[in-house]
Amino acid sequence: MEVNMTRRKMLLMTAGATVLGLAALVGLADQNAIFADDDDEGQEALIKLLDTSKINLQQGIVASEQQGQPISAKFEVEEGKLQLSVYTAKEGKFFEVLINYMTGKVLKVEPITEGDDFAAATSQSAAMSMAKTSLKEAVDKAVSQSAKARVVSAVPGLKDGHPVASIVLLDGEQLKTVQQPLD
Repeated sequence: MEVNMTRRKMLLMTAGATVLGLAALVGLADQNAIFADDDDEGQEALIKLLDTSKINLQQGIVASEQQGQPISAKFEVEEGKLQLSVYTAKEGKFFEVLINYMTGKVLKVEPITEGDDFAAATSQSAAMSMAKTSLKEAVDKAVSQSAKARVVSAVPGLKDGHPVASIVLLDGEQLKTVQQPLD
């Protein structure tokens, strides 16, 4: 009986490690594709519209905390309009929290239950479960190292088995990505 329990535990641990490894791969693919689908026009529109926001990404992260643990955040252009979206995790469920980029108040909370958004939220949550630093703290640290830059997005993932946040900064008219350790 003892042998069967050990085998069962080993199988469960192996399955858990496989799921976590898959989540890490999805997370890396997701963070590397933040702007891959955007053409130059899309990036230019985002850069121009970002100036209209009265709040920064960190304030959006704080506003979303009432809906769960923030696991990623980004400014994006949807249907020609600026949008601030924060993914949160709460009690094993995922939500997209839309923040008013003028006031910092929560506009809408939508459950994430399927598709690419669910896969991204799962991998981001897996990375954040290993993190010792919050997403906001990682963003604050990245900003402190590049004082003139504005944060466009922060997406956690795993790199060499360690949680890192891939943070996209707008420095002048240039977008650049920095990796901020979360452990």
